Amino acid sequence: MLVHNRQDKMNKEEESHQPQARISEGDDEEVESEEDEELKICQVCGDRATGYHFNAMTCEGCKGFFRRAMKKLNSSQCLFQNACVINKSNRRQCQACRLQKCQSIGMLKELIMSDEDVEKRRCQIKRRKMKMTPIPLSPHQEDIIRQLLKAHKDTLDMTCSEFSQFRPLCRATMDKNSKHSEDLDSSSLSSSFSTMEEMNQEEKRQKKSIFTSLSHISDMSTYMIQNVINFAKEVPAFRSLIIEDQISLLKGATFEILLIRFNMFFNENTGIWECGPHNYTKDDVARAGFQHHFVDPLLKFHYKLRRLHLDDVEYVLMQALALFSPDRPGITQFKDIDLYQETLAITLKTYIDSHKAETGKRLLYPKIMACLTEMRTMNEEHTKQLLHIHDVQPEVSPLMLEVFSNC
Repeated sequence: MLVHNRQDKMNKEEESHQPQARISEGDDEEVESEEDEELKICQVCGDRATGYHFNAMTCEGCKGFFRRAMKKLNSSQCLFQNACVINKSNRRQCQACRLQKCQSIGMLKELIMSDEDVEKRRCQIKRRKMKMTPIPLSPHQEDIIRQLLKAHKDTLDMTCSEFSQFRPLCRATMDKNSKHSEDLDSSSLSSSFSTMEEMNQEEKRQKKSIFTSLSHISDMSTYMIQNVINFAKEVPAFRSLIIEDQISLLKGATFEILLIRFNMFFNENTGIWECGPHNYTKDDVARAGFQHHFVDPLLKFHYKLRRLHLDDVEYVLMQALALFSPDRPGITQFKDIDLYQETLAITLKTYIDSHKAETGKRLLYPKIMACLTEMRTMNEEHTKQLLHIHDVQPEVSPLMLEVFSNC
């Protein structure tokens, strides 16, 4: 009686072994086809089979039975001369004949995995499922994103309404030795002069101007720099740093943050920065004095970044990653800044994994990180050329010189 109770318990255990929870040790790889969709029969007991297990087509119950029987030291004996007929209803009654049937259809002990291998396989499956299921943002990460988005929206006017207050953009091509100024566009300052004397003074000023769009670009850059500073000051993690580190971070990152912000205005189809009613081309950058070995990579970078089609969260996390760079010159709170940058990087990766479709997120994170690295090289070239421009035509604002020099 005790033997029958123990046997019934074992049979219940094997019957409760569901396919979705199994470790497919020793299974042949299943390739589904139209024929595979037909009902498969267990070659041991005639029940519905779930695939090839240990070299034979069997059900989950016979698969589990064979694994356990092969691992047991003692062997069971048949009470009926080893002639039992094994089927779905009586397969529990004689272990000896059931095992003999398993071996006769080709099930192999050599394909049974060890307990250690089974555990490894189980862990692999668990990790695979975890990778397939995106990890949601933690409350702390969501709080970081809320802080950054608020700071971003408070300090970036997408209408660019303030741009109309800057000195007008002159698109004339000026030459150092020219005797006459070129005709100015409709936004020229000449339209605002009330007397001929004032017009003559403006002509004289234009004759001296080699970089005709520099005054407007300088005003615009100064305004945008002020907004970047205000953005940083709204971030609690930035305010917690000592003032010297705040200055070092801003000096190092302002150009990179400006690039990211201006990319939000960039039209990848036309190659134009559409800042509200104001449109800018790479020629406007060149007329401000920047040379082709800065302007060409600049335009190429904007195409590359814009084609990633980032949303506001990704843009703002990218700005924060540029800001909190622990390797900027003069940094003293290295560990604090490095830890926060790591937190930002993990937040960005988690956001992409949990919010982007599978096709769009696979390479997005490394591409963003590559853009952050690329901006470092452009940063150095921008500073070099800006200082040269100011030497030739001193119209670069004091704030620009302070932020971009010695960064």
